[in-house]
Amino acid sequence: MHKRRIVVGVSGATGFIYAVKALELLRELEIETHLVVSDAAERTRAHETDLSAEAFGAMADVVYPIEDIGAAIASGSFQNLGMLIAPCSMRTLAVVASGATDNLLTRAADVALKERRRVVLMARETPLHLGHLRNMVAATEIGAIVYPPVPALYQLPQSIDAMVTHSVARALDLFGLDVKALPRWAGSPQQETTETKTAENRGLQ
Repeated sequence: MHKRRIVVGVSGATGFIYAVKALELLRELEIETHLVVSDAAERTRAHETDLSAEAFGAMADVVYPIEDIGAAIASGSFQNLGMLIAPCSMRTLAVVASGATDNLLTRAADVALKERRRVVLMARETPLHLGHLRNMVAATEIGAIVYPPVPALYQLPQSIDAMVTHSVARALDLFGLDVKALPRWAGSPQQETTETKTAENRGLQ
């Protein structure tokens, strides 16, 4: 594979901004992006962002219609690093877990899994009922990684964009990509122990 590629799927859960951020970060990394967006995700885009479908599509290198089941990304011979679904609805999660693909987005995910490529599902739903949890287990058992975009508050984010960037960067980390915008945890500052303080006090006597 001469150029590194990732398939990006966008399904109808809330959190369209995760897809936007993923395409931004992947472009900075010079990763070729192949995008497929579900019909429900198009509705979410219109509700949650000011982006037109054309403007969003222009952020990717290649865009495929959701019904184009014969597209390049539907074949295992199409070389890529894997697939990120951001956000991933519970419906899409269920289809991926079952293997009963019904459009290009879920077919591309199924292909990536059968080829033993990385598939990361940024699942968005809460609270979760038992069916959701069982589907997460099933998806994990067949090789996918369920990665809900939970804010890393220990990083003390100063904006929504900072929280979104951290979540997406951590998802891309799972593909072995080094996102420069991702702060790395260097450990907590060493806390003074009671023994240390006692020793210091004795030294002062």
